[in-house]
Amino acid sequence: MRYRNIGLVVACGLVSFFGTLFAQKPFKEWPAIEYNDFPLPQDYQQKADWTRARLRYPDIYGYPDNPRLVMRDGSPFPGYWTMDYPRSDRHLLQGVRRLTRIDTKSVEQVVSLDGTDEIYNWPVLYAVEVGHWKLPADQAAQLREYLLRGGFLMVDDFHGSNARDHYVNDGQNINEWQVFTDSMSLVFPDRQIEDIPNGDPIFHVLYDLQDRFQVPGAQYFETGITYEKGPTGKPPHWRCIRDDRGRIMVAICHNMDLGDAWEHSDEPQYLEKWASLAYRIAMNYFIYDLSH
Repeated sequence: MRYRNIGLVVACGLVSFFGTLFAQKPFKEWPAIEYNDFPLPQDYQQKADWTRARLRYPDIYGYPDNPRLVMRDGSPFPGYWTMDYPRSDRHLLQGVRRLTRIDTKSVEQVVSLDGTDEIYNWPVLYAVEVGHWKLPADQAAQLREYLLRGGFLMVDDFHGSNARDHYVNDGQNINEWQVFTDSMSLVFPDRQIEDIPNGDPIFHVLYDLQDRFQVPGAQYFETGITYEKGPTGKPPHWRCIRDDRGRIMVAICHNMDLGDAWEHSDEPQYLEKWASLAYRIAMNYFIYDLSH
C-alpha cells in the first residue's frame, strides 16, 4: 500500500510538471520598432531550463488599442515595449551562457499580463522604456501577484525626473519617472521605492559591482553625451522594491540604458567598459533572483 501511495505521488508530480510545460505558450516573434528581420539563432527551438521574458505592456499613447498609431512607413506602431527587441535580448542570453552556468534558451519569451497563468511560467521579466508604460488596474494586480509569488522584474531605459526635460511630438511634456511610478504605485501602493545600498547582495552575488557608473544608450554615437532627458537624467540610480523578507522583487535601472549596451555590445564604437558593466549587472540580478 505504501508503494502504491508513492507511485501516486510521483504520478501526480509528473502530471503537474507536464501540465506546466505544455501550458507555456510557444515562442513567437513580434513586430518591433527597430528590428523586423533579426536572424533567429539556429538553436532557437532547443529546450532549456531558463530564459528571460520580455513584458509586453500598454503605453501612454494608446498602444495596443489605438489604430491611429503608425510608424513612418505606415505600419502599425508596435509599442514602446519592443525597443531594442530582439537584438539586445539575444545578445544578452548569449552572455548568460558564457558567463554563468544557467541553462538558458537562446531566444527571449514575450509575455503579457493577460489574466492567464502564462506569466507565472517565467521567473524573470524585463520591461524597457517604462517611462511610457500605462498599466490598467487588472494588469497591475496580476503583476503584483506575480511578484509576490516570487517573480522578479527588471526595468530599464527611462530617464529624467522633470517634465521639462522631455518634449514629446504631440506637445505633451512627459516626466518619465512620474509615468513609471504612476503604474508602479498601482502594483504596490503600500511599498516604497528605495535606493539599493552598495553592500546589498545583489551587487556582490557573482561580480563585485562596487564601482558602478552610467551605462549610456546609443544616442552617444551621435551626441557624445552619456545621459538623456536633460540635467535630471545625469545621475544613474539603482533602485528597488522589496518583499516582506527584504528580497528585491523589482530592480529599477533609472537614467541608464542597459538594453542599448547589450544591443550594441558587438559594435567597436560602443565602449567595452559600458557593455561589460551592463552584462555584469544582468548576471548579478539573474543569479540573485535564482538564489534569494
